[in-house]
Amino acid sequence: MIIKNDSRYGVADYSYKMAGELPGITKLVKDFYHTMNSLSEANIIRNMHPNDLSESEKKLTYFLSGWLGGPKLYAKHYGSINIPLSHKHLKVGIEETKAWLLCMKKSVDNQPYESDFKIYLMEQLSVPAERIRVVSSNQ
Repeated sequence: MIIKNDSRYGVADYSYKMAGELPGITKLVKDFYHTMNSLSEANIIRNMHPNDLSESEKKLTYFLSGWLGGPKLYAKHYGSINIPLSHKHLKVGIEETKAWLLCMKKSVDNQPYESDFKIYLMEQLSVPAERIRVVSSNQ
């Protein structure tokens, strides 16, 4: 079965709205970190984070808000960001990328998003995940 993605995804704030705006993104991020804490396959990336995940949750929520076309909260609170370069200090290989995408997929699947938006979102999230891996491997 082929699902045709809504052509409005990625235009203006449409994706932000489809994600449930800031409350929906916050829920996604909390679910993501809960999944990362509970999956043994995610230990490899959990160990890259501090014990207290509250700042990581805030940063990812703020980043996704702007990345999805909503308010640029990350830039407002932390300044501009280059996702691959900001992760360059970490050793991110194929296994780490797979673990991150697995946690995000499980979290996206738990959200009340339309199925085609879930597919679109995972396709889009795989791009920065891969760029992080490439930059990290070129250290």
